[in-house]
Amino acid sequence: MKLLTAKNLKDLPPLYSTEHKKNPMVWVKFFNPTGIGSWFATAFDGEDTFFGLVDLHEKELGYFSFGELKRFRGRFGLGIERDMYFTPKPLSEVKKSLGMHVDPDEEAPEPKKKAKRSTVGKKRLKVKRPGTSLGGTR
Repeated sequence: MKLLTAKNLKDLPPLYSTEHKKNPMVWVKFFNPTGIGSWFATAFDGEDTFFGLVDLHEKELGYFSFGELKRFRGRFGLGIERDMYFTPKPLSEVKKSLGMHVDPDEEAPEPKKKAKRSTVGKKRLKVKRPGTSLGGTR
């Protein structure tokens, strides 16, 4: 099984691009099929370093190595696998599913940027007032 698909590589944002987001998306989950260990990736440098939530003996945010995940061999010689059934979700949802505390401001959606109103392609309506012609002046 491929640990990363082309879609995963496309979806994962560059490392450090989400560091100011309170609730980044988790795009990929890796796990040890024969023991403890789950890794939830939120960003990737495109070569070897991920950032995300690591659930080993402790649950914490940090960096982890793609190379180490690929080289690891557990019981029966099985390696780390990608959870093919994992659907991307906000980090707060993953934390809740692991029984971790989630701050209320962490769950709040990112503020949306106000879109500029475009007038391109919109016609201005002219209202006929009593005593004036439609295109004339008063």
